[in-house]
Amino acid sequence: MRTAVLTMMCVALAGASANVQQSAATAALIARAKALELNTPYEPPPGDAMQHHAGGFAKVMCSAVFVTGLDPAFASENVGYFTAPYEVRAQLGKPEIDRGAKQVTVTMPNGTKRTAKYVGKQGCVTLPVGANTLGFTPVEVTSALPDPDTQPWPMGDKLSNDPLPPGIDAAKVKQAVDAAFDPPEGMTAAFLITHRARIVGERYGDGTTSRTALESWSMGKSLTATLMGVLIRQGVYTLDQPAPIPEWQQKPGDPRAKITIANILNMSSGLRIRAPQDPDYDPAAGYPDHLYYYTGDNAFRWAATRPQQWPPNTVGRYRNTDPVLINYLIRLALEKRKESYHLFPQRALFDKIGVRTMVMDTDPAGNFLTQGYELASGRDWARLANLYLQDGMWNGERILPEGYAKFVSTLAPAWAADKRPVYGGFFWINGEGTFPVPRDAYYMAGVGGQNVIIIPSHDLVVVRLGHYKGAGAGGKSLRRALAILMEAVAPRATQ
Repeated sequence: MRTAVLTMMCVALAGASANVQQSAATAALIARAKALELNTPYEPPPGDAMQHHAGGFAKVMCSAVFVTGLDPAFASENVGYFTAPYEVRAQLGKPEIDRGAKQVTVTMPNGTKRTAKYVGKQGCVTLPVGANTLGFTPVEVTSALPDPDTQPWPMGDKLSNDPLPPGIDAAKVKQAVDAAFDPPEGMTAAFLITHRARIVGERYGDGTTSRTALESWSMGKSLTATLMGVLIRQGVYTLDQPAPIPEWQQKPGDPRAKITIANILNMSSGLRIRAPQDPDYDPAAGYPDHLYYYTGDNAFRWAATRPQQWPPNTVGRYRNTDPVLINYLIRLALEKRKESYHLFPQRALFDKIGVRTMVMDTDPAGNFLTQGYELASGRDWARLANLYLQDGMWNGERILPEGYAKFVSTLAPAWAADKRPVYGGFFWINGEGTFPVPRDAYYMAGVGGQNVIIIPSHDLVVVRLGHYKGAGAGGKSLRRALAILMEAVAPRATQ
C-alpha cells in the first residue's frame, strides 16, 4: 500500500513539474513575441460568432452528405466540430437536407438561415448571408485518367499479389493495422501503410472504402504547399522572392512587401490575426480570424489586408493567413497565364500521380480554402505523401523542385528561434517526438485526428483518417499502431 501511495505521489509530482515547465516555456514564448511586436492595430472579422458557426455547420453537413456520403444524423453528431462546434449545434436548427438542390440549410436562433451548396469539385460553398447565388461560376473538373481498376497502384487501384519484400513482418503489419481501429470509440475510418510506394497494410471503417473522400482539414495546408511547389518547379515563383501580393505593392515602404514566399510557407509571415493555437489566445476576445478564413465571404481579401504584427521570419505562429496567401499567389499566377485556376490542381498534379477523389472547397468568391476545407480518400493522401518520399519525382517526371521535400521537412527558422522544433513548410516535423517514429519523420496533420506521416528512414507512409468525435481515442490508437509498425519494418539501411 505504501509503495502504491509513493508511486502515485511521484507521478503527481512529475506531472506538476511538467506543467510548471510548460507554463514557463509558454510565458517565454509570449514575452519574446511581445518584445518583437510592431505597433499596428487589430481589426476583428465582421459578423457575429453564431452567424459563422451556422455557416460552418451548413458546410460541414453539406460535405458529409454530398461528398463523403454519410447519414445526416451520424454526420451531425460525429464530424466537423472545428468550424461548427459541437456545443453550439444544439442552439441551431436541425440541418435541412435538400438532395434535389444538393444543399444544406441551418437556421440560427434569430431565424437567419445559412446555406451551403454542393457545386462539384469546388466542393460545398457557404452562401453569404441573404444571398442565393455564388460570386463565381463553378468549373466542371474531371480526371483525365482511366478507370482506376484498369491501372496498377499507385496510378490506379490494382494491387500487387507479390510476397512482401524482406525486412517486413507481415503479421506485425496486420497487428499495427488492427491497433489503429482499437477501440471502436476512436472512429478510425481509413488506415493505410505504404512501403516504397507499395500498399502493405490497409483497412477501412464501416461505410468507408478506398475511394471515399473523407474530411481532412489542415492536411490541405500540405496540399497547398505542393501546388506552390509545382509552380516553383515551372519557374513561376522562387522560395526566396518577396511575395507579389498586389495589396502590398500599393504604398511605397509597405513592410509586408519584404515577406518572402518561404516566410509564408514557414508560417512566419508575421501578419496580425488571432488564432486558437496562439500561446496567448483568449477565446473571450471574439470570433478568431483563423476560423473566419473558412466562414467569411472572401478569404484572400481578408488575408491580404492584414497588417504586420512582427517582422517576417522572426516569430512562428500557426495561422491560416499564410496558406490562404499561398493560394492567393497560385490564383494570381494562373490568371496571369490565362489558365483555369480551378482546373490547375487536377491537370498539373492530380492527373500526374493518380489522384481522383480530391475535392477542394472554395469560398463564395471561388477561392480555394485548402488551409483545411478539402476531402480525399486515404489512398489519394498516400499518393501525395509518396510524391514527397520520392523527392518530387513520379514515373520519371520531376513534379516538385529538387530538394523541395527537404525544405518542407526542415525546421522553420522562426520556429527554431521560438524554441519550438515542430514546424517546417506547411508540414509538421517530428522534432519533439510527437509520434513514436524516427525524428526524420514529417507529416500532414488535420484537426479531428487526420494524419499522413512520411518516414524516410523506413521508406514508409502512414495514413490515418477518422471521424472528428473519435479524435482523442483515435490519436492514442494511431500511436500504438505506429509503435508496432516500427517493429514490423526494418530501417532502410538493413533492408
